[in-house]
Amino acid sequence: MGTDSSLASNPWLVCLDDRFGLIHQIRNKQCRLYSLGLGSDDIHFETSMANNGCEVHRFDPSVKSAHILESHRFWHHRVSIDWRDPHPAVAAQKTHSNTRKLRSILDEFGHHKIDVLKADLESAEWKVLENLILEDVLDQIGQLIFEIHLHWPGFEVSGNDSSVVRFWYSLFKELEWKNFRLFYSYKDLSKPQRFLKKDILNASSCYTLSWVNTRWK
Repeated sequence: MGTDSSLASNPWLVCLDDRFGLIHQIRNKQCRLYSLGLGSDDIHFETSMANNGCEVHRFDPSVKSAHILESHRFWHHRVSIDWRDPHPAVAAQKTHSNTRKLRSILDEFGHHKIDVLKADLESAEWKVLENLILEDVLDQIGQLIFEIHLHWPGFEVSGNDSSVVRFWYSLFKELEWKNFRLFYSYKDLSKPQRFLKKDILNASSCYTLSWVNTRWK
């Protein structure tokens, strides 16, 4: 969502093409958005989607209580979405935090689909995306909006520059094979011009990429 004049400054956009179902879900008040974050106070996109009729679930470890219902359609959950579930012994010691895989959250909430999945995970996005692919969660998602970070490989991503880029590329190819098509990209010009710890002119270390599942109805 967004007007033409707002596109240059808006990293968070959804695809409302009639072919892919989201616009119909919004009109029927049956849209569901999951937002994965790590301490961001900017919830304008989530609020807008809730105001337009979407059921919004925001997962962020900075949320003050376990579950907060801000409005009729906007939930906040004190949960950090990760690429692995914590060991039970470790989880028992952390009474004020909760780290879960997205698959575990879907099973717990009884949700069988997410119309829009937004993620701003500060370099954890690569491993989370890999987990969604490995556990076949992508079939339950209509659109992906991921902020990606390129200034370093990311959490638990290792190897030389070539192997890191191949890993990133393999994830994008998996999305393509799963019928996800990139419909929008946003370059954050406020971020350093760095790529894998090297200065790169006219680049950015941070992009927001948006895909639509072309088989989503």
